[in-house]
Amino acid sequence: MPIYEFRCQRCRARFSTLVRGFNTPAAPVCPRCGAADAERLVSTFAYHRSPKDIQEDAGPPSMTNSPEFYSDPRNLGRWTEQKFKEMGLDVPPEVQEKIEAARDGETPDKLEETSWGD
Repeated sequence: MPIYEFRCQRCRARFSTLVRGFNTPAAPVCPRCGAADAERLVSTFAYHRSPKDIQEDAGPPSMTNSPEFYSDPRNLGRWTEQKFKEMGLDVPPEVQEKIEAARDGETPDKLEETSWGD
């Protein structure tokens, strides 16, 4: 059932009306002044995007971002997914679970410190 917005021609008040069927009056009574002279308005609507859509629109993470960019586990997940995609590999389920948890705000277990180049 749609909700329509109207503007009263007498007092200029805007109001919404739930339309339950085709037999509902086209111009309901204004709740402020009681006039039956209202015009129907074009309503705005909301479009909700998923986190995945937002990330895809943002594109792959840039390697030139500041170090703080990579301290956010959500960005690490995006970078990891991108690298797997570039190599033509599927992200392992256990890695994907950690990425999804990070997107939901859960910080993954601390990674073991590794000494590179020893």
